[in-house]
Amino acid sequence: MEEREETPRAGRVAIVGRPNVGKSTLMNKLLGQRLAIATPKPGTTRTAILGVYASENPPTQIAFVDTPGMLTPRSALHEVLVEQAQLGIAEADVVVFLTESPADARGEKPNLEVRDADRPALSMLEGSKAPVILAVNKVDRLKNKQLMLPFLEAYQALHPFTAVVPVSARTGVNLDALVKEIRLHLPEGLLYEDPDFLTDRPTRFFVAEMIREAVLRHVQKEVPYGAAVVIDRMEEGKLTRIHATVVVEKDGHKGIVIGKGGERLKTIGTEARQAIESFLECRVHLELWVKVVDGWTHDANKARRLATEGTT
Repeated sequence: MEEREETPRAGRVAIVGRPNVGKSTLMNKLLGQRLAIATPKPGTTRTAILGVYASENPPTQIAFVDTPGMLTPRSALHEVLVEQAQLGIAEADVVVFLTESPADARGEKPNLEVRDADRPALSMLEGSKAPVILAVNKVDRLKNKQLMLPFLEAYQALHPFTAVVPVSARTGVNLDALVKEIRLHLPEGLLYEDPDFLTDRPTRFFVAEMIREAVLRHVQKEVPYGAAVVIDRMEEGKLTRIHATVVVEKDGHKGIVIGKGGERLKTIGTEARQAIESFLECRVHLELWVKVVDGWTHDANKARRLATEGTT
């Protein structure tokens, strides 16, 4: 009979990788709760989001940190995202590097080389003293499992990963094995006295993110990457009243977000309100405005305030 591990272990774990690889989906699945917004658009995550996984058997607290996707910076906003990811790595006791399995499921010729899009993220692991676990997402896409070995060897040649764990961020397959592997490398002790502590972010942050998620789902091309949300006023109660501003960086984008006769903004507002009501478990009255802050993604101060603080 396996002996029960009674020693409490806890620590910070940064989830890193390229944009749109499934980091937010992975963290939400690990927590069993939707904290990080997730859309098909790269760059959805703009600031590090902390969510705490807790277990009594064995006693464990893991402060997962969902970091922005790592990329080669091309704007002030990109620089801010990279800073957030670097900070997440620097403060981590363990790093989980997430990539995708090669695919041959539909007769495709699998690419067994290191993805070019993964290289900026891999380069940021250099100098990190924390153990790094390679988590390979979507392993069901590769039918010929013998091809996994050369794929993993290509990644191991660029970084000495502590362990490799195949997972499915969407379905949750093998996440128990990932947690078990993480726990092996955590220091003894606990981080938080409150066993129900989930996140260090205020409610307003998640409200703003839900509004931004609705914007991302309903606008296309370059507009989503220049959109941010500021909560101007929030009065909580049986009916929570929220006034918020969607910030865009061009006059033309304002019209796109509003839509003909205000229809798109109305749709965005309805979808966001429903998500917020589910999150807050109360009725919500949401009013949205759209404001232009010209070229904010290319201004370092404005990008930092809007992307990480939700202020102009």
